Amino acid sequence: MTEHAFILTLSCSDQPGIVAAVTTELADAGANIAESAQFWDRQTGRFFLRIAFTAPAAASRDALERQLAPVAARFDMKLAITDEARVPKIILMVSKFDHALLHLLYQIRVGWLRAEVVAIVSNHEDSRRTADHEGVPFHHWPVTRETKAEQEERVLKLVRDSDADLVVLARYMQVLSDNLSRRLSGKVINIHHSFLPSFKGAKPYHQAHERGVKLIGATAHYVTADLDEGPIIEQETERVSHAMSPDDFVAVGRDVESRVLARAVKMHLERRVIINDHRTVVFR
Repeated sequence: MTEHAFILTLSCSDQPGIVAAVTTELADAGANIAESAQFWDRQTGRFFLRIAFTAPAAASRDALERQLAPVAARFDMKLAITDEARVPKIILMVSKFDHALLHLLYQIRVGWLRAEVVAIVSNHEDSRRTADHEGVPFHHWPVTRETKAEQEERVLKLVRDSDADLVVLARYMQVLSDNLSRRLSGKVINIHHSFLPSFKGAKPYHQAHERGVKLIGATAHYVTADLDEGPIIEQETERVSHAMSPDDFVAVGRDVESRVLARAVKMHLERRVIINDHRTVVFR
């Protein structure tokens, strides 16, 4: 018999009986649990749960959500069910440096990252040829102080019209407004070098080289109104040495940024990340 795959995620105040109540309803729906992970945050008293499961072919997300609605109300849960049959849709935003963009496109092409790129948006023309090669619609929307609000409204309209699940800032070198950050809360992932706030501004890797740092890295996080301070999803560091040039630092940084961003996007799309106030719970 053909089965249908789903992912359930939830968060609520911790109390006895949560897992039992949820799994009982899933069992009554004929579901079979394939993967389960949970976390109790003792500092906040919040409980987090992710369950991957299969259900009979006739099962639908709406029907399952209706069946679980009484349990969700009983425990005051924030609960969501994702139908794995639907391929997630993403929008990639990039400026001139395209290493992170190219890495994401490659990982999608080889099947490691399951997603459909519905658009590439840039404030420069540099990535148009890449978009054309991949068969992805390209939107060249320059940004100035005078046009920023209009450009961001176009981004929001694109998200709505394409039914995009996620916007990825793949080295998009524009600061999103507080308005856009709020309206797309939890739906935008950014990547930055891990020197922040020590080396802000132009040429951070050159600044790091000048200061003789021994570790460089990257951080992927959700975008919030606080610049580069949103909930962190993934990080990685690489050791560097005095024998390396500033260009070597940049090369290492590009590689780390690309890997970290791809992993963060993958974990988000697989519903392995749940925002916990200013932090995240990541079920690997």
